[in-house]
Amino acid sequence: MEAVRTCLGCRQRAPRPSLLRVVARDGRAVADVTASLPGRGAWLHPDPGCLQAAVQRKAFSRALRTVITAESLRDMSDLQKWIDLHMDN
Repeated sequence: MEAVRTCLGCRQRAPRPSLLRVVARDGRAVADVTASLPGRGAWLHPDPGCLQAAVQRKAFSRALRTVITAESLRDMSDLQKWIDLHMDN
């Protein structure tokens, strides 16, 4: 049976391989492309709408149970690059 996770943005459940794992590092939410970094993770669809919804809902801080700075929420460039790359495929 395949693992299922919930997207931070749209709150829909999806198979784990179709989502990006996000972890907190130095007060920032960063992409964990290999899903192997230590620590608590959260999951996100490769969709700009899901990223935007998660930022607006302040879901990263809640899901990762740490403070994600407002500055880093405004600059989600690494997550946006991953989403842009996977939206083209």
